[in-house]
Parts: sequence; structure tokens; C-alpha cells
Amino acid sequence: MAINPDFLAVGHVTKDVLPAGGYTVGGTVTYAALTAQALGLSAAVLTSAPPDMELCKFLSGIAVQIVPSDVATTFENIYEGTRRYQYVHGVAKPLRALDLPVAWKRTPIVLLGPLVGELGLDWLGRSAPAGVRPERGALSAAVVGVTPQGWMRQWDGDGRVSTKPWAEAGQILPEVDVLVFSEDDVAGDEAVVRQYAALARLAVVTRGRHGATVFRDGTARDFPAFRAREVDPTGAGDVFATAFLVRLHETGDPYQAARFANCTASFAIEGPGTTSIPTRSQVEQRLRRGGFYE
Repeated sequence: MAINPDFLAVGHVTKDVLPAGGYTVGGTVTYAALTAQALGLSAAVLTSAPPDMELCKFLSGIAVQIVPSDVATTFENIYEGTRRYQYVHGVAKPLRALDLPVAWKRTPIVLLGPLVGELGLDWLGRSAPAGVRPERGALSAAVVGVTPQGWMRQWDGDGRVSTKPWAEAGQILPEVDVLVFSEDDVAGDEAVVRQYAALARLAVVTRGRHGATVFRDGTARDFPAFRAREVDPTGAGDVFATAFLVRLHETGDPYQAARFANCTASFAIEGPGTTSIPTRSQVEQRLRRGGFYE
């Protein structure tokens, strides 16, 4: 807890059910923290989980603050070709802004990555406790990004996940610096993509092998994806979001950040789970070599 991290990820780690049985640790914050670490940053995670998940083993070298929970947020992903069917089998305790260690409040780069609505408006100054900066709740970071999928999903009695309108978008987006989400989060509805992008200071929409679109000052600019041998797409969007925030913080240039993030995410799909998250030197080498989808 003594470290002052360069990068902070906030949200639930998950138990991701494996097809052959058992589980692996996943979730936005897992992929994000491991990506930041691989890119050379010191990383921290605030999450909620039961003690039997042994997160220190999965997140070696990463500072982890855990809000105790009797159950873990548990997902099962079933792929049929390019389609993914997702189920929720458990939900951990929510995370409050008051759960954030004081030493982490000024982390330079923060990613809020809710998966099941576990982050409330107190993180962004809405209903903030006395003494907390109202313009950004618990955070004083230089760059705050959100991946909002946890505010955009619902599930039925069987746990099957579907999309829903993001009711709090108008309250959340003016308070953060960067919105990163997938076109799949809104079922490919381009009108909704542009609606959310218009509310954000800076928005990036990922489009799989079609790359990503950066929305800035009312202008949309597309960036092609790097060619890659797809093995497992899980977590690629989280890797992209992290790489984008890291490079944006370094350069101040969202277009350079988009190229860097596309390249970083191209590695993430080339192996199962978190095994193929690249180092910075790997990313820089592929950036120099190029190789995009047509």
C-alpha cells in the first residue's frame, strides 16, 4: 500500500469460468493493471473479491486493495463463431469512493472499469463525502478514463447478459477525460455510438478488426487495426483502453494514442486470457513494422 502508483484500475476482478472447468481471474481491472505493468508503469487495483481468489498470485507485482466480499463477480463467456453469449453467475460487493486508499487519490492515470454497476456517482463528485473535491469525487488524476460496459449491461433470471441504455451517461461523461467503449456494447447502433461520443470530451470506439474511431471536437477519425492471429478476443478492449490512456498521458495526442492502443490490443488477442499482453518493446517493434487490415 506504500507505493504511489502510476496507473490505477477500479472495478471488480472476475472469476471467468473456463469451458473445461475451473476458472481464471479476469475483468477489466485485471487486464488493465497487467497491461500497464507490461508497458513499464507501476500499477494498482481497487476491487472487491473473496479471499479464496488469491489475487496476489494472479496480480504479482501489482498493489491490490480488496474490499472483502462473500462472492466474486463471476462470468461465463460462450463463443459461437464471432458471437459471444455472456452469463453472470455472481456479483461482489460494490465499491465506494471511500474505499480508495488516500495514497492513491492522486494517481496520474485512472481507469474506472465497472462490470456490473459496482461504481456509483460518488466516484465523480456526485453525492461526494464532505472534504472530497466535487469536480472529480475521490480522484485528482491527470487523466481519468472510463470503460462503461458495466453501466450498459443487464441480465435476466438465468444470468444471460444483454445491453441496456446507459442512464447515467449525461452525469458521468462531463466529469471524465476519456470514454472508451466497443461498438458491441451498444449492439452496433451507430446512432447510440455518436450519442455517447457527443457527451464526452474525448471518446474512442473500438471496432474489432476494423480498428477504432476517435471522436474529438465533433470530428470522427478512423484508425486501422493491426493484423493479428486471433486466438482469444477476451480482454482486448481493456488492453486497448489502458494503452490509450497511458499513451495519451505521455503525449497528449489522442491520435498517436489510438495507433499505440490498436497495436497493443493486436497482441492481446493472440493468446488465451492475459498470456499475450505485450511489453512496450514488442509494441514499438510492431508499430515500426506496421501491417494493418485492409
